[in-house]
Amino acid sequence: MKKLKLKALRVLSNFVIMAVVLSVSSHSLFAEELRFSTPVPPNHIFSKVATKFSEDLKARTNGELDIKVFPFGELGSDPENAIMLGTGALNFAVIPAAFMANSEESLNAWFLPGLFNSVQDAGDATQLPAAKKMLAELDRQGMVGLGYVFAGMRLLISVDPVKSLSDITGKKISIFPVPIFNDWWLTFGAIPTAVPMPEIASALAINLIEVVDADLDLVAALKLYEQAPNLAMTSHMAFPGIVVVSKKWWESKSIEQRAVIRDVFAEAEAWGIKEQVLADAGNLNALKDAGVAITQIDKSSYADNATDILNQYVKKSPIIAEFYEQVKAQK
Repeated sequence: MKKLKLKALRVLSNFVIMAVVLSVSSHSLFAEELRFSTPVPPNHIFSKVATKFSEDLKARTNGELDIKVFPFGELGSDPENAIMLGTGALNFAVIPAAFMANSEESLNAWFLPGLFNSVQDAGDATQLPAAKKMLAELDRQGMVGLGYVFAGMRLLISVDPVKSLSDITGKKISIFPVPIFNDWWLTFGAIPTAVPMPEIASALAINLIEVVDADLDLVAALKLYEQAPNLAMTSHMAFPGIVVVSKKWWESKSIEQRAVIRDVFAEAEAWGIKEQVLADAGNLNALKDAGVAITQIDKSSYADNATDILNQYVKKSPIIAEFYEQVKAQK
């Protein structure tokens, strides 16, 4: 009897081990653990859209495409992410269009000052033919552009009040390191200064910079108002990120899988635009409650400066010219 019990235990043990092996094998065969990098904190819209897309894709594929989101540059900076996407070491990323504009000229179209009145206006422009062309141009960089995600419209947060953009003459302003931002602020006589995002708050605290070109999500996420309690609502530019996929990884997927990924992201893209419109209103109310002084600056006050940049950049790429005309026609 004792021998029979031992034999039964061995059979049961072998069965359990086999079940575990089959489970692990099944997971490795059918589930793919992927990585998605974002350059911003988890509560920024770029990271929120990445998380929604990842969760929805996992549900839609019954766990076969399982993405883990790494926010705030945990996997590397924008240049490092671009390299990893090209080699296939990274699967997905949100990369600011401003960074990608350093290597893809047409993306400067999104930063033509005064072109959009709101996030919703910029979001509507994602469906324009020229906006799709910009994404297609990323192919030669080893990336597939799925679409766009928008932070709030650009504004200024500053140590001293900014009542008009002439007030920033001679002041050091933190900008995204891309030529069109540099050229734009030089028209006002400001001193553009590139500061890494995690260091902006400390740079304000030690007077390395006096003004920050930012969006409401960033101001709220980094609590920049603690060092710079003045907010100038300029809405001078939109600020899209581009959701990109490693071309090397993408080409290993079936046509059906690619279609599902595009479909799921299209839903996340539309959700992100609506979410950001709501988030901007919520962030603004929170900043008011925090005692931030808020000034509205009319676009007409910087129209001449905007025209200077428009005339300069619309000549740089046929796609920029097409996009500009298509946006005007859409209004």
